[in-house]
Amino acid sequence: MIAEKRVIALIPARGGSKSIHHKNLQILGDRPLIGWPISCALETSELDRVIVSTDDPLISKVARELEAEVYIRPEELASDTSLVADTIRQLWKQLRSEGETAEIVVLLEATSPFRNPELIRLCLNRLVNENLDSIATFHEADLHPERAWSIVEGVPSPFISGAVPWTPRQLLRTAYQLNGAVYALYPDRLPPSAPNILFGRMGAQVVPADTVVDIDTLKDLVIANAIFKS
Repeated sequence: MIAEKRVIALIPARGGSKSIHHKNLQILGDRPLIGWPISCALETSELDRVIVSTDDPLISKVARELEAEVYIRPEELASDTSLVADTIRQLWKQLRSEGETAEIVVLLEATSPFRNPELIRLCLNRLVNENLDSIATFHEADLHPERAWSIVEGVPSPFISGAVPWTPRQLLRTAYQLNGAVYALYPDRLPPSAPNILFGRMGAQVVPADTVVDIDTLKDLVIANAIFKS
């Protein structure tokens, strides 16, 4: 709870993954990937409930063993093209029907494991104290958008029209990317049917790029394990 508002931690973890089979159960360091956000959430005193939303029986079993609550996600919200925003809406409606009075959701993606309670607490304090609708963590972009290319029928061209990909880094305006470590938001204010979970009066919490790993491929998992060991 923060400022007398109950807070729900939501960890989305569907079973299907084309890049890594059962990605959310792959081992990172001393625990499965799904265990990282669960452990961090349980250590964050401001979070009143820790919920894993999944469609997968094995993820459900592991999450319960790690002391998280589990809500089964409908099949239509567990495909490759499903939106996290729709998962939040579906869960929020269910929680409300059960009498839950929480006002804030903290979304923690299992694929961005290296976060700590202090970062969650910082985002929550900013959400409340700055009267925001939503806030998310960012880091400096791995690839500057002005250095990205489009290739059509074997012919390359700058992805952004007019961009000069050879511009020295020092002359480029700093670009940032979302990293999934922490989102905090008021679900009752979430725009209906919109795909975004960063909305309204928004906040950005910038973290150092070297503190974040977004695990999408086996290569990313190897890198994350190397960072853990070091």
